[in-house]
Amino acid sequence: MMNMNKISKYFALFLILTVFISCSERVKNPNLVINEVLVINESNYVDNYGQRSGWIEIFNNTAKTQDIGGLFLTNDKSNPKKYPIPKGDVLTKIAPHHHVLFWANNKPYQGTFYVSFELNPNEENYIALYDESGTKLIDEVVIPKGQLADISYGYEMDGVKYDKQEGNHLLTVLDKVTPSTNNYTLDKNEKVERFRQNDKYGASMTITSMLVVFLALILLYLVFKLLGKFQVRLSNKRKNAVAATETRGVSQTTEGIPGEVLSAIFMALHEEQENVHDFEHTILTIDKISRNYSPWSSKIYGLRELPRK
Repeated sequence: MMNMNKISKYFALFLILTVFISCSERVKNPNLVINEVLVINESNYVDNYGQRSGWIEIFNNTAKTQDIGGLFLTNDKSNPKKYPIPKGDVLTKIAPHHHVLFWANNKPYQGTFYVSFELNPNEENYIALYDESGTKLIDEVVIPKGQLADISYGYEMDGVKYDKQEGNHLLTVLDKVTPSTNNYTLDKNEKVERFRQNDKYGASMTITSMLVVFLALILLYLVFKLLGKFQVRLSNKRKNAVAATETRGVSQTTEGIPGEVLSAIFMALHEEQENVHDFEHTILTIDKISRNYSPWSSKIYGLRELPRK
């Protein structure tokens, strides 16, 4: 009985481990993921020849460089070796957490990244990536039919194919087409998106912007008005200071001189200014100049006088 109980316990433990391992394998993301697919390309990314066609993006989901040369891409479950990816091309080496793009235009002669099949928007598109033997499946996706133009299918987070908790397949329509770059970009602001949802027509945004402008103008008006008053007060203070300095200088100059003396000086200056003028207000002043007699001008000293005997 003891041995049977031990065997049953070990068997139950083995079943639990098996279930756990199977679950962990079920939610494990592949090393190479078919990360994004665009079926109808009308106004999106163009290839090196200036042409638009559907494309398939493969993402390196590891921390080391992966060379996909020799692998196979296909859109046919019965033909896994439909398009062999050429070996020896340096561009087939995908850096860690980087992407590579394949054009589905059925023109493989155009280069390494031009596959030998096209994507059909009128039916489901099965896309798979196989190893070098063509027997081991690396990754696969099924894009539903009825695709819209310039709308891509893929994973919101690059390389995250399964939900870790429940193992659900996370393939979905992406909000933004992102060929050869990250599917998730930090170009969204949650507050802006929430505001956009609550204000579809932008009325609140318009009113808010107008209020901001008007408040800014009022603030500028008040600031300039206060600055003007401050400048006027400062100018008046300077004028008053200059006037006080001049008055103080005059008072200091006349300090100690009696009033009678100052009055006499002012009267003398006034009379002097009144008498000294040449032509003022149609008044002509001529002062007679008195000349003193000079003996040298006398005729008695002239040379015509006869000498005395």
